[in-house]
Amino acid sequence: VYTLYTYPENWRAFKAQIAAQYSGARLKLASSSPAFTFGQTNRTPAFLGNFPLGKVPAYQGDDGFCLFESNAIAHYLSNEALRGATPQAAAQVLQWVSFADSEIIPPASAWVFPTLGIMQFNKQATEQAKEDVKRVLTVLNQHLTTRTFLVGERVSLADITVVCSMLWLYKQVLEPSFRQPYPNVTRWFVTCVNQPQFKAVLGEVKLCEKMAQFDAKKFAEMQPKKETPSKKEKGGKETAKPQEKKEKKKEEKKPAPEEEMDDCDAVLAAEPKAKDPFAQLPKSTFVMDEFKRKYSNEDTLTVALPHFWEHLDREGYSIWYGQYKYPEELTLTFKSCNLITGMFQRLDKLRKNAFASVILFGTNNDSSISGIWVFRGQELAFTLSEDWQIDYESYDWRKLDPDSEECKTMVKEYFAWEGDFKHVGKPFNQGKIFK
Repeated sequence: VYTLYTYPENWRAFKAQIAAQYSGARLKLASSSPAFTFGQTNRTPAFLGNFPLGKVPAYQGDDGFCLFESNAIAHYLSNEALRGATPQAAAQVLQWVSFADSEIIPPASAWVFPTLGIMQFNKQATEQAKEDVKRVLTVLNQHLTTRTFLVGERVSLADITVVCSMLWLYKQVLEPSFRQPYPNVTRWFVTCVNQPQFKAVLGEVKLCEKMAQFDAKKFAEMQPKKETPSKKEKGGKETAKPQEKKEKKKEEKKPAPEEEMDDCDAVLAAEPKAKDPFAQLPKSTFVMDEFKRKYSNEDTLTVALPHFWEHLDREGYSIWYGQYKYPEELTLTFKSCNLITGMFQRLDKLRKNAFASVILFGTNNDSSISGIWVFRGQELAFTLSEDWQIDYESYDWRKLDPDSEECKTMVKEYFAWEGDFKHVGKPFNQGKIFK
């Protein structure tokens, strides 16, 4: 049995599901709680250990073999007939799979997403997308003049991929008058979606009767007014000449084809920016960046540590010890290190207000992870923002008294990556710094 993680009605996952219908691969869909909850399950350390991007669809076999990227998963779940039985046929299948990604998805997204309320409407971008879609339909219509399917005489992965890429177009915007000049494409699309293997996954596909338009009210509901705390962060950049600003705005309005967001990515990208979680704290005398410069550029024991203790604002900052709860799950040391670096990457927006030294102790299949963290404020910083809560529950946290000998020893050992580390009982393997 193979498991496919996704959210419901994900057209990218449909490719793999339809391929499995043809090949007979036993595919278990994990698309709802408790098996999988999008936005939660795919942010857990266990999931990110197998799928570092945290995106879906994601595939895992009973043997532990993992794949991300929908085209790779669909290819793996296909049989020889779907992939192309000869080198030429296989190359043609790949050609159409690539065509779907590079020529169909970008204009389809730019046109359809605003009608679903998950992207702002831009007249110029939409008109350009319509022209690009016409070009795609012309190519397909010409190719299908003498063919029932895209490659060979039977359904292949080429048909599955291109159909799935065009689903939203046909359901939302390709009204009869728009699709009228391309009868071969519509005939092929309808033939495909009525195959039992397609129907088992897609159900009844109803072609669009009237071109959907941008719904400003729906967009406003789905996308609350954004806050703009970024002005302070940008500093001097805000003084750009008006003309440069205009040019930048124009650039931003153009759809970015390389992003190729799916519906859910677009919704997540449209979420409003959160307020600064530390905004309510009084200004601190401890300049974190100054300490980080000392730590990076000068000797830890003779310069950085004395500077830290001399300038630390004990009211404005707190020191914490974090220990990974599941050492028995740690296997190869490089994988354990990936857990640390993955956590650091997901905490990127915390860097301004935190510093940490996290160390992997031990060897393959006998290791542990622990670290010393310095946070702005007296609370465990991870609780202040949902974005920072992905990994921290996998650790036990203890607040240290900065005046205690225990704290001073641990700060010295973790910051310098040397010492007895008596509380660990395993040798130092390697460390990572969050700064």
